[in-house]
Amino acid sequence: MTAVSAARHAAPAGSASEGSAVSAPSCRLCGAPLTRTFVDLGMSPPCESYPTAEQVDGPEVFYPLHVRVCERCLLVQLPAYVPAEDIFDDYAYFSSYSASWVEHARRYVDDAVERLGLTPERSFVVEVASNDGYLLQHVTGRGIRCLGIEPSGNVAAAAVERGIPTVVEFLGEETGRRVRDEHGPADLVVANNVFAHVPDILDFARGLRQLVADDGRVSIEIPHLLRLVEGNEYDTIYHEHYSYLSLLTTQRVLAAAGLTVVDVDELPSHGGSLRTWSVPTPDAGAPEPSDAVARVLAAEAAAGLHTVEGHAGFAEQVAAVRDDVLRFLLTARREGKRVVAYGAPGKGNTLLNHCGVRSDLVEFAVDRNPYKHGRFTPGMHLPIRPPEELDAARPDYVVVMPWNLRREISAQLAHVADWGGRLVTFLPRLEVFEPGT
Repeated sequence: MTAVSAARHAAPAGSASEGSAVSAPSCRLCGAPLTRTFVDLGMSPPCESYPTAEQVDGPEVFYPLHVRVCERCLLVQLPAYVPAEDIFDDYAYFSSYSASWVEHARRYVDDAVERLGLTPERSFVVEVASNDGYLLQHVTGRGIRCLGIEPSGNVAAAAVERGIPTVVEFLGEETGRRVRDEHGPADLVVANNVFAHVPDILDFARGLRQLVADDGRVSIEIPHLLRLVEGNEYDTIYHEHYSYLSLLTTQRVLAAAGLTVVDVDELPSHGGSLRTWSVPTPDAGAPEPSDAVARVLAAEAAAGLHTVEGHAGFAEQVAAVRDDVLRFLLTARREGKRVVAYGAPGKGNTLLNHCGVRSDLVEFAVDRNPYKHGRFTPGMHLPIRPPEELDAARPDYVVVMPWNLRREISAQLAHVADWGGRLVTFLPRLEVFEPGT
């Protein structure tokens, strides 16, 4: 979830709003000026920049979260306000702390091995943004040769400890060519939940093309823009998510890099995702895509996402969510109820900052990741503590911040009912429910 292209040293795009004397930023796919707003969430610090106790009273840099839609190619995107190396060189996200995500990876590997006929004798798998080895551990477990490419050194070290060979690099065309020359072409290149994280998305896609064998497959998982809009999933908007992709715009990016989408799976993960399967585009022309590709494209078109006008209205949905969240928290405070957050995911910080939720409304957050213990959420500075602190506090409400893992976390927190506590999710809509349900 963390790779970005080698073009990370380019200056951030401008942040001028419409009508400003400063020129508008340019589309990272087609180069057209970005003059149309998709949603403007104000200012926020980078979502994974958890300050320590020593840093919390110091200055903190906030950047715009002003998302545009390109009127020419329809790519929804956030200008690269924050340089990628500032986000990913020392990263706070470790995939293996989510049991359901590790299981998702295991099922994916099982499916890919069967679909592509991968074998220990002749196959080679490369994962880009391989994180702490959460997925490739299932590949090595089958005896299949693999390699991870991960730019965050601290996270890559965890993968190496698991026996996963890992190159600490940002992927771009040059890196892809060099890795292929050293290790050979891959039968399968995996890029799960990273495509949105690359400021130079074309260079990254060309890197994928360099890595894959001419008869291989590239598999990409992306949060689906259609589901983001339908489900008010605006906490998935943050500075390390540079693009918000439909199948249509994904096809356009990959096609520009010499890759053709031939199949797609719809997934429930992250509030609704797509897994695309692509092949190198042959000289004779692209192969015919599956019926699933046509079906997803038709759903996007029906929702209006194949026109600029169809992207309007999301900002109003986001404002309604903010009003509901603040109304609930202010009522709880007036009634003397204690509210604590479970989980301090990066995406949750978008919602906390947009709504202005500080420790007077949510006392603190607990998280399973020891890296975050003793730190604070960026911007709003909720203290982050170990999970045991939740049981000691016995709050009236526990806000499940990673709402996409609601089922897993609700089961983990079934004991909250022992003291009469209830669980809350803010997205896709505000809901109060009983633990374990």
